[in-house]
Amino acid sequence: MAEMNTSLGARVETALTTKNPALRLALGACPLLAVATRAASSLGMGVATACALVCAALFGAIFGKITPEKGRLPVFLLICAAFAGAAHMVLQGWFPAVSEGLGLYAPMIAVSCLFLGGAGRIGEDGIGKALADAVGMGVGFICLMTALGAVRELIGCGTVFGAAVLPAGFEPMLMLAMPAGGFLALGLLMGVCNAVSGRNKKKGASA
Repeated sequence: MAEMNTSLGARVETALTTKNPALRLALGACPLLAVATRAASSLGMGVATACALVCAALFGAIFGKITPEKGRLPVFLLICAAFAGAAHMVLQGWFPAVSEGLGLYAPMIAVSCLFLGGAGRIGEDGIGKALADAVGMGVGFICLMTALGAVRELIGCGTVFGAAVLPAGFEPMLMLAMPAGGFLALGLLMGVCNAVSGRNKKKGASA
């Protein structure tokens, strides 16, 4: 049991860091660039996507075991669409301001590449491994979305979560609030993460 818990914990950590799909493969880049202009909307999108991802992974692992191989992908896509729709309805009903800020990108959670990235392993992993991967990817996506939105809001508007942070004389860089700024911020963040990861690998090799 202890080995299993360690294995699942390591799987979560790997999905969160070295195999984070948004940082390593740029999966889910559409909402990252379009929605992550404000910290609040970024956090809402990240949480909604992560919850739908975890639920889809759970039910995908359950039904993947009893579904014929050729039918697993359509079944998984239906499960993703169902939970993405549920997440959208929850946002509309309980968090209308966040839903309005996300616009058409909220219902597009269903076709996020974060879901499709794990479609090839349907039925191969057990429930524990599938949940561990989903939790790692979901938390990583939340952190990345929120960090990117906060940085773009801070430098582009001088605020974070709508609260003024920088002095009144600060001249915001409006480019960061535009799509081009999203590419720039995401590229810089990916570069920093790759540099840190490479340095850690070198330290581990030398040790």
